[in-house]
Formats: sequence, structure tokens, C-alpha cells
Amino acid sequence: MKIKPILLVIVMLFSINSFAQGGRLLKEKKEQIKAMKVAYITNELSLTSDEAAKFWPLYNAFEEKQHEIRKQKLKGYMDRIDEESFDNLSEKEAATILAQMESTEEELHQARKKFVASLKGVISSVKILKLKKAEEGFNRKLLQQYRDKRPKR
Repeated sequence: MKIKPILLVIVMLFSINSFAQGGRLLKEKKEQIKAMKVAYITNELSLTSDEAAKFWPLYNAFEEKQHEIRKQKLKGYMDRIDEESFDNLSEKEAATILAQMESTEEELHQARKKFVASLKGVISSVKILKLKKAEEGFNRKLLQQYRDKRPKR
């Protein structure tokens, strides 16, 4: 079960990296993706205007926290692994990196738990479950669009 979040992080980092063709272009793409995500989630959850007004500040803060954790920690681990070839990585160093990655995954999990707890006063439990499904659906849709636009080899 823990493999899926790690895979999602890697796919998202790869996707964001591939969009990095220039500062302005990247910013425009991020804003476009964010707008698509807001529309998709709002539609999937059937948020009322009152729910949306309370939901989106919480969601945006959670997304920012996740991004911060991933950027600071997980990317750092992956960069260290890339810089040092796997052949030169000792078992002790690999174990240390794995322990740090597990700690980061736990931090992400705790942030998610805190986020869900804060949502309970804003939207129903059914909508919180629908949120998880909507996020996964949006990520699949985004990945499919990326694949469709990619040149065929």
C-alpha cells in the first residue's frame, strides 16, 4: 500500500520536471493544472458554495504542506541516490536513506490524517471518501493526457 504514494510522488515529480521548459511556461502549466483540479474535485464532490468556501483553504494548505515535505525531503533523497550510483552505495547508507524515506512517508501520512480531521467539520464523511477517489481520478486523467500528447516512438 505504501508503494502507491511513492510511485505517485515519482510520477508527479517526473511530470512537473517535464513541464519545466521555462519559468513562465511552468507557472502557466501549474496554474492550468490547478484550475482543472479545482473544477474536477468541486464537480466530483458536488460541493455547495458554502462547503467550497471552507474546503478549498484547507485543501490548499494541505497541498502546500505535502509539496513542501516532498520538495525538501523526498527529492533530496532521490537526488542523493542519483548522484551516487547504486553500485557505490553501501548497505548502511542505503538503510539510512530508506529509514529517512519511511520517516518522510510517515510525516506525509500524519499530515493527511490531520487534514481529514479538519475536513470532518466542513464536509460529510462520504464526501471525504469521494475526495480520495476524485484525487486519484484526476491524477489518472492528467497522466492519460500527458501520454496522449507525448510523441509516439
